[in-house]
Amino acid sequence: MDWSSLTCSAAVLIILLLPLGASDDRLVPSKPLSPGITVVSDGGDFALGFFFSSGSTPSNLYLGIWYSSIPELTVVWVANRGTPVTNGTSSAPILTLTNASNLVLSDSDGGQVVWMTNVGAASSSSSTEAVLLNTGNLIIRSPNGTMLWQSFDHPTDTFLPGMKMRIRYRTRAGERLVSWKDAGDPSPGSFSYGCDPATSIQMFLWDGSRPVYRSTPWTGFRVKSEDEYLLTKTSAIIINLAFVNNDEESYTMFTVSDGAWHTRFVLTYSGKLQFQSWNSSSSTWVVFGQWSPHECNRYGYCGPNGYCDETVLPIPTCKCFDGFKPTRTEEWDNGEFWKGCQRKEALRCSDGFVPLSGMKPPDRFAIVGNTSLRECAAACGRNCSCMAYAYANLSSSIENRDLTRCLVWVGELVDTGRLGASTASDTLYLRLAGLDAATGTKSLPLLSHYASVYDI
Repeated sequence: MDWSSLTCSAAVLIILLLPLGASDDRLVPSKPLSPGITVVSDGGDFALGFFFSSGSTPSNLYLGIWYSSIPELTVVWVANRGTPVTNGTSSAPILTLTNASNLVLSDSDGGQVVWMTNVGAASSSSSTEAVLLNTGNLIIRSPNGTMLWQSFDHPTDTFLPGMKMRIRYRTRAGERLVSWKDAGDPSPGSFSYGCDPATSIQMFLWDGSRPVYRSTPWTGFRVKSEDEYLLTKTSAIIINLAFVNNDEESYTMFTVSDGAWHTRFVLTYSGKLQFQSWNSSSSTWVVFGQWSPHECNRYGYCGPNGYCDETVLPIPTCKCFDGFKPTRTEEWDNGEFWKGCQRKEALRCSDGFVPLSGMKPPDRFAIVGNTSLRECAAACGRNCSCMAYAYANLSSSIENRDLTRCLVWVGELVDTGRLGASTASDTLYLRLAGLDAATGTKSLPLLSHYASVYDI
């Protein structure tokens, strides 16, 4: 990610209904919420209420949560983003907590339901309450304190500290951030971000169904990363990023240090996933990082069998692996990389593998179950169609579990990168024509790029 500090662009053009009065931090069945009234979290950081969008005429009305403690209106969650309501002269929308423990948004008192939660009937109680926590999470809570529903399980375009971006293994379902349609319209846009439902060990940013950016497959690294170090230098924020894996689900979440600036990930309507913090001194959102930071590491930008070398400064560039050449040399030289690279000579089943460390492994891999590095190498080596493999021992990152990760690739290598020294990087073992599997030596001239690095 590009951690250079930037100033956030144009403010979101939405209009907040000026509160006629403010309630406390919760709703109960006898106390509905209407335009002009807000629910404010106990610590004063967040507010729940109605706001107008400037993206339509007449303006649509939405139920949302925003930061109440900063002057620039920044909405972090919207309930009815696909079903806006209007505020008429004779009727007004209303949010009610029912005796069935559901939040129900109607276009007027007793009118058409436009949005509601889905809490089971077994949870019915007149003592249930909806509480806005100081994390920005709106929860429905039973009288005994059990949480029945939470807004954190239904994100819109914003990822807040304490939220989980998850994949459930049984259903392959999970949360995604979905962008606004434009700066003034909170209805769902075309960009989304979340876990890969096919593998659950990498994250994607999509434009519709087309991938825009892909993270590295999880290597088992824990919290310590460059994010924490660089943000600490601001003397304002320490961020801890974690990946959690258990028998039922895997998820990513982050936390920030006590007293830190308001901090969030947001998927903008233009398709940028930004890490932002509110600077109260300058009254601006500061962008500490952005995906994707460079054109080179957009999904598949370097074409099949090409890779984006992020260690090349100041601008990362596309390269071919040694043993490969550009498929179209003239186009490659002119900066058109989408045709990628091809092998200089055909592979044989007896060809061996060269280890390339500091890599972002390609997409479209198959996962082999718990195995050793030797067994992972053998599984790929005995398959003449296997082009590469990567291995990681995840046990040190998952308490009380013995888990390894063997990835293998058959066919073209797509969306590969070179990251250099990074906890998120991996060692990719690439099958190389002319490399003797037994001795690890090259029968042809030594590799031009990796020979000196890996002593091949």
